[in-house]
Amino acid sequence: MIATIEPSVLAGEIYAPASKSSMQRACAAALAAGGVTIIRNPGESNDDKAALGVISALGAEVKKSAGSLEVQSSGVHAREQAVHCGESGLGIRMFTPLVALNDREITITGEGSLVTRPMDFFDSVLPQLGVEVHSNNGKLPLKVKGPLQPRNITIDGSLSSQFLTGILFAYSASGASDVEVQVTDLKSKPYVDLTLAVMQAFGMNVPENRNYESFYFKKQAASVEPVKRTYTVEGDWSGGAFLLVAGAIAGNVTIKGLDVFSTQADKAVLQALMSCGAGISIEAEQIILRPMPLKAFHFNATDCPDLFPPLVALAAYCEGTTVIEGVGRLAHKESDRALTLQEEFGKMGVSIELQGDLMIIHGGNQVNGAAVSSRHDHRIAMATAVAGLKATGTTTISDADAINKSYPVFFDHIRQLGAKVKYA
Repeated sequence: MIATIEPSVLAGEIYAPASKSSMQRACAAALAAGGVTIIRNPGESNDDKAALGVISALGAEVKKSAGSLEVQSSGVHAREQAVHCGESGLGIRMFTPLVALNDREITITGEGSLVTRPMDFFDSVLPQLGVEVHSNNGKLPLKVKGPLQPRNITIDGSLSSQFLTGILFAYSASGASDVEVQVTDLKSKPYVDLTLAVMQAFGMNVPENRNYESFYFKKQAASVEPVKRTYTVEGDWSGGAFLLVAGAIAGNVTIKGLDVFSTQADKAVLQALMSCGAGISIEAEQIILRPMPLKAFHFNATDCPDLFPPLVALAAYCEGTTVIEGVGRLAHKESDRALTLQEEFGKMGVSIELQGDLMIIHGGNQVNGAAVSSRHDHRIAMATAVAGLKATGTTTISDADAINKSYPVFFDHIRQLGAKVKYA
């Protein structure tokens, strides 16, 4: 798909999309905790659909209705020989330990950029838990055969906290007690908070968080009552960040459905918006943005690397030199995002330097409409679209259908706000 963005003035209000971080964790918890779960405000991104496919393959029954899903589960009991995680990095990292609870070999596959992402974490960790693992030289497909046996273990959290999320779900689902998961150099701690909050909401055995250095599972009495629960998926701060930045750049917009008390890491976009002098009003049920003169800012995105793309779009319109820390977290995304941002925004006349763990954006100059590519990366497609809203001339984005991974209605949403968008 090719999307064309013309310079636009935005106005109006919109609801943020459902959080795929919250939705996918809810799917895993509904499977692992058992019982009947009603999921309200379910996400409909490709990653969300992949998560539903995985839990169905692992034994859950999923029924869809308007505005909600019903998931029935008796635990992790695979009915398929293979599970497919689509292109979801969270999905492959979170569900693999749950797959490993089964006592027969199951193949785990993916597609797109996921087949190139490193999975050697599982090669080194799962055998320590009694699981047979075979990978394609540290890449997909994976073949795992359990059952996983919870033991005291130390894992590396430097690449992604998503590996820890999978281990915590699997330990809880297996009835782990008196065992500890130690973690070194843990990144994206807010996402671990989200995992623990979801586990709590589903009545799972939640480990004691010992300053993010270890997670200790105490013994928990087994529940004897049938469980039925309702879980509402939060609005997505990752997708909402693009709407907020669009408002700061191009118009008076009101964003609803974002919880300012959320544990989602990307809520930190508010800090960047306030630092750059954006016209922002934060209310209980909504966030209002209006254009104001913007100044350069300094931001540490180590714990929220998905904010790099919207913040680069923001920095392009900030007078002066903006510095964003955390570039090391960008190599294993849908694209090598640091280089992709540098090259695609360079086509729009925005100069970006990469110095070690720092990204330096020279903003406040003219942003030009240009022919750019998403590189099959959903966040690059949205970032260049937002930047194009106030560019001089037309911005054309190839492979714009990459948005389906996380925010399928993104172009529809900004069009509702007044953006001049065409796509086909």
